[in-house]
Amino acid sequence: MEDKLKRMEQLAQELNKYSYEYYVLSNPTVSDKEYDLKYDELRKLEKETGVVLPYSPTLRVGDVVLPEFQKYTHKAPLWSLDKAQTVEELRDWHNRNLRFINEYNMSHEDKLPKPKYIITKKFDGLTINCTYDEEGILVKAATRGTGEVGEDITAQAKTIKSLPLKIDYNHTIEIHGEAIMTKEAFEAYNKKAEVPLKNLRNGAAGALRNLNVKETARRNLSAFFYDVGYNEGIPFTTYTEMLQFIKEKGFPIDDYIKTCESVEDIEKEIEYVASIRDKLNYDIDGIVIAIDHMKTRELLGYTVKFPKWAIAYKFEALEVTTELLDVEWNVGRSGRVTPTAILEPVELGGVTVKRATLNNMDDIKRKGVRIGARVFVRRSNDVIPEIMGVVEESLEGSREILPPSNCPYCGSKVIQDGAHYFCENTLSCKPQLVKSIVHYASREAMNIEGFSEKTAEQLFEKLDIKSIPDLYRLKKEELLTLDKFGEKKAQNLLDAVEKSKNCDLASFIFALGIPNVGKKTSKDIVKKFKSLDRIIKASVDELLEVQDVGEIVANSVVKFFTQEKIINNIDELLKLGVKPSFEEIEVSHNPFEGKTVVITGSLKNYSRTEIKEKLESLGAKVSSSVSKKTNYVLVGEDPGSKRDKAIELGVTIITEETFEEMIKEQ
Repeated sequence: MEDKLKRMEQLAQELNKYSYEYYVLSNPTVSDKEYDLKYDELRKLEKETGVVLPYSPTLRVGDVVLPEFQKYTHKAPLWSLDKAQTVEELRDWHNRNLRFINEYNMSHEDKLPKPKYIITKKFDGLTINCTYDEEGILVKAATRGTGEVGEDITAQAKTIKSLPLKIDYNHTIEIHGEAIMTKEAFEAYNKKAEVPLKNLRNGAAGALRNLNVKETARRNLSAFFYDVGYNEGIPFTTYTEMLQFIKEKGFPIDDYIKTCESVEDIEKEIEYVASIRDKLNYDIDGIVIAIDHMKTRELLGYTVKFPKWAIAYKFEALEVTTELLDVEWNVGRSGRVTPTAILEPVELGGVTVKRATLNNMDDIKRKGVRIGARVFVRRSNDVIPEIMGVVEESLEGSREILPPSNCPYCGSKVIQDGAHYFCENTLSCKPQLVKSIVHYASREAMNIEGFSEKTAEQLFEKLDIKSIPDLYRLKKEELLTLDKFGEKKAQNLLDAVEKSKNCDLASFIFALGIPNVGKKTSKDIVKKFKSLDRIIKASVDELLEVQDVGEIVANSVVKFFTQEKIINNIDELLKLGVKPSFEEIEVSHNPFEGKTVVITGSLKNYSRTEIKEKLESLGAKVSSSVSKKTNYVLVGEDPGSKRDKAIELGVTIITEETFEEMIKEQ
């Protein structure tokens, strides 16, 4: 028995270490298989012995349904923060701090330092207070509640994989953090949920306040920690020291921590954090500004509600409610008929929002969205806003959203295929053909310069261009009859069409507009099959051998090439002189082979597409975001926040000149 318990301790420690490396450091040191073998061994030993260690990773599964929430009295109060929404309010707060420090220093020998402020993000989730005993074991996790009394959510908090169940510290301590739901976790949950979550904050809060802990585990919460509320060990002299302690004890802590000494410095940080807000993987609603020096904090003290030594600067909301006035149905190049919400105009993130995406009918039904009801609207990454859910109290008198039975453009019958609706007229439905031609001519496809949607519409309406092969039959005299087409413009277009005949195979495959197949997937498919004929004849199983190609993509490709119309169009294009070619690129050994590179700013000698293709030809992976796994950030003129992120993470920054030198040396 003793040997088994020792082995269980060893396994629990190892598994918790692996979780820390994976979820906090983003640096896994063992394979999933190795982790699973040790985890299964631990579960088996727990079954044999009837013992579950209080810090066992098996507790994270959440196999319990609690009868009710128990109250928990915090060992020290959890304070909320006073809020500022203007720089002037921050300046007033800063000046009050200065006055206090100056007055204190005039009458005391032990002088207080000039105020130094620590800036952190204000996470939009649910505050959790985690208590560890003298053996470093997590004994309690609780909500903020009233600030003095919260609810015991220990079982729920243990499902957060990045939360340490045991720390190396032999004093009772309470550590505060914010439980959050990432965008990936939110989307993954909503794909399977019968009742979708309306936003990330509700997703996190609802998970931690769910008596069915298995449901909490399904939401795959994360957390950031930022404060020690109670500590029976040696007190901290600065907030910086406290944050370092939290990090050293294995708690996930945000990378963004800045030090400021003036309101002007704080203002710059507000602008920076606001600029990256949309790009984050989680929600924030502002920043927190706190005095670094602990003695100054102690002397400043508290109001009835707030600490005087910290303040929150709140951002504008990224989510609002407004009325859904109507639904407009649009047709894409695949013939898919998709719904767009027409909204009562509302201000959101400094923009007036009048329209929002509704995805499809399944999504509409799951979210319970109806015309005339108020809806939650969210805007992120500067894209068209999305309706996240409906305000239940506003449903009275609302109308059901019904799919159209006929195409809103050509009047043809609309047919249902799974969750989507399609116009069956693929031969002469204007939006389908116009968008297909525009896609075919786009820069990443056949790169026909000077081609626009307006041009495509004119070709359709006035020259009866009803298919892509028709582009290669255009005559100058026909083009001259079109609006704003002179001699030069007509000739330039004909020259661009002619030039497009000599194209690489990946661009041609992408240009065909296969559903679910983007440029990268086109390149991967071409790399595997090397010829058009082999791609056309490829089976689902063969396609599944291609990296990053799953069943949906594989089936899309096979289905696409079984259509007689598609094969006829391809044959016609080849007869008209289109010559898609594939050239095998041998990747020589170079500094970028197998490396992850992020590009930011404008380059002198390369367009964004050209530098991406160049790096990929060198065997590099080009990523859109900077992380600890990024090897190089290639910086041009006017770089964005990615450069700052690289500096924060210690990622190697290279200029265009350095890049050229590195590849010349090979």
